[in-house]
Amino acid sequence: MTLNLNKPIKFSPLHRLQWEEAQQKDVILYPEGMVELNQSSAEILKCCDGTRNLDQIVSALELKFETTGLKNDITAFLEVALKNGWIQQN
Repeated sequence: MTLNLNKPIKFSPLHRLQWEEAQQKDVILYPEGMVELNQSSAEILKCCDGTRNLDQIVSALELKFETTGLKNDITAFLEVALKNGWIQQN
């Protein structure tokens, strides 16, 4: 399974992304457990709302953090997220 650059990306309905006070970080919750996220990963997943494709997510994050050159890192993370089932594309 590979990321389609043109299709919108959405967070999986089988998982839940939330702030976990005990760990002081965002986490992905699912029936089998929990994944702790660093701030960058959480920000990327928060953009996966089903309305934006890869380029739109990259643009939104580069604008938010006032930087450029994030596409390769974001793409690499989203490929891992897709393989782990954290995100989906229709």
